[in-house]
Amino acid sequence: MNQTHSTGKVYLVGAGPGAADLITVRGARLLQQADIVLYDALVTPDMLALCAQAEQISVGKRSGQRSAAQSHINTLLVESAQRAAVVVRLKGGDPMLFGRADEELNALEAAGIEYEIVPGITTALAAAASTRQPLTKRGIARSVALFTSSTAPDEAEETRIPDCDTLVQYMGGREAMLTAERMLSRGWSPDLPVMLVENCSRSDEVIRRVTLQQLAQEPVSATGPVLVMMGEAMRQRINAGH
Repeated sequence: MNQTHSTGKVYLVGAGPGAADLITVRGARLLQQADIVLYDALVTPDMLALCAQAEQISVGKRSGQRSAAQSHINTLLVESAQRAAVVVRLKGGDPMLFGRADEELNALEAAGIEYEIVPGITTALAAAASTRQPLTKRGIARSVALFTSSTAPDEAEETRIPDCDTLVQYMGGREAMLTAERMLSRGWSPDLPVMLVENCSRSDEVIRRVTLQQLAQEPVSATGPVLVMMGEAMRQRINAGH
C-alpha cells in the first residue's frame, strides 16, 4: 500500500479490555506519539492519559444510529490523516474482532492512506483470566465460539447460536436473556454454567455465576459492558476461590 506525500499514517490500535496496563507496549508507545486519537466510548480515562499530548476525538457509537455513526467515523479518519502525521484509532479489545475494522480499512484504502493494525487483548481472554476459568478444558471443551447479537441495519435480528463447547457472547447485556431462551429451546441443559463479567479488568468489575435457566428467566442488570461465557468449562473448579 502506497502512502501519498500529503497524508499521515493511521494506526488501528486495540486498547484491550479496559485496564490501562493491559494495552500492548506498541499500542502505548503509539498513543504517546499520536497527534490525533479517535477513541471508542468504552475507552477509559486512564487509557486516554497515555496520549495527553494528542487531540482526542470521541467517536463512541450510539445505538440506533450505527450506520450513520460509522460513516462519520470513516470520514473523520480520512480527514485526520490529511492534517496530522500520526493518527491512532483506539478501539476497545482487539480491532479485528467485532470492531468494524473492515469498514474503516476500506475507507482508508479508498483514500490512499497508509495504515497499520496493532492487536489488543480481546475481552474473552481477559474475562477468562479474571474469573480463573479456562475457556478450554481437556476432555470437556476443545472448541470456543465468540459471537455477538449485534446486527447490521439490514440484517435479521436473530441470535445465532454457534455449535461449540464454550460460547462467549460479546455485548451480551440485553441480548443474553434471549440467547439463553433460544439455547434452552434447542436442547441445551438448564443447569449449564454461565459466567457474567461486567466491566472486565476494571476496578468496578463484577463477576456473577448463574445457570442457563436463571439467565433465561432474569434480564441482566448492568450499567457497563457485559461478556457472557457459557459451557461446561465454566463449571466451578474444585477448591476454586471464586
